[in-house]
Amino acid sequence: MQVGIAARVAAPQDADFVAEAERVGATSAWVAEAWGQDALTPLAYLAARTERIGLGTAIAQLGARTPAMLAMSAMSLQLLSGGRFRLGVGSSGPQVMEGWHGIRFDAPLAMTRETIQIVRTIAAGERLSHAGEVYQLPLPGGQGRALRSMLAPTPVPVYVAALGPRNLELTGELADGWIGNAFVPEHASVFLDRLRAGAARAGRRLTELDLVIPVAVEFTDDVAEAARRHARGYAFTIGAMGSPDRNFYNAAFARQGYADDVRAVQQLWLAGRRAEAADRVPLELGAKTNLIGTPAMIADRLRRYRDAGITTLQAKLEGAPTARLDTLARLVELTAAVSAERPAAPSGHTA
Repeated sequence: MQVGIAARVAAPQDADFVAEAERVGATSAWVAEAWGQDALTPLAYLAARTERIGLGTAIAQLGARTPAMLAMSAMSLQLLSGGRFRLGVGSSGPQVMEGWHGIRFDAPLAMTRETIQIVRTIAAGERLSHAGEVYQLPLPGGQGRALRSMLAPTPVPVYVAALGPRNLELTGELADGWIGNAFVPEHASVFLDRLRAGAARAGRRLTELDLVIPVAVEFTDDVAEAARRHARGYAFTIGAMGSPDRNFYNAAFARQGYADDVRAVQQLWLAGRRAEAADRVPLELGAKTNLIGTPAMIADRLRRYRDAGITTLQAKLEGAPTARLDTLARLVELTAAVSAERPAAPSGHTA
């Protein structure tokens, strides 16, 4: 397994931290976008401030840019970074896409598939012609022409943030990597079986994908307090990151056995009882979706990720820069030690 970091780059000193993380041993830095800062501009800045670390979006919102614009930005970043860029994409949700971008959230699966296809066509230096459900290029009946990128062919690895079964299968079929949130290693098959099925449909193996899992990391002896704090943080995700009947995170947790819990948390949140909602989040969700505890406890959790076949951990670090770097250095060391052990066969895993 490799260790990456979740990076927020809003000031020069944030880039200094990523450069230090590169020195400590982080192999990738991932920048998100929601309804504030975009993901691509900070990565261009990081490309100029770092030398080796991989640079990825986690994620760039599909629909916020045309597929061609996304391809242009991705190819530019790939060239400027010396081949270190990774395009992580995701469909986001109706609240953000319709409320912030004014884009109908009608066909997220088709948009994901077609965006990947169009980006790959452009990056390969082929003439762009696409007849899909969401995109038709050139536009029928217009004056547009099937153009070819002015840049030289520039391969761009594509990662997909997927939670639902069909999107997971599409990721296994088409993507170079998977970004997996709401992931509990004990229930890895909920996600990996679908990824594996999609990969098989394309005649390839699951081991050909980089499987990236975001995890908060905290070394502590007060495990109960930390787990409760991280669990409470999920109240917003469960209660607000989606509509009452369409929350992809809740559906993913439900498929892992937490259906009653997320339903209760969501109901409390929507009723305005947010403190109660936070208290209702199961402690397990805070403890098992993150790396929390003593070094020995975290090493044990790392083995579970390793044995499931996870290849990259995207560490979410808190605190002052020196404290974050110390946590990262300890995690890199532990991960290297665990990776060097003879791994157990993943439960139900066949590549």
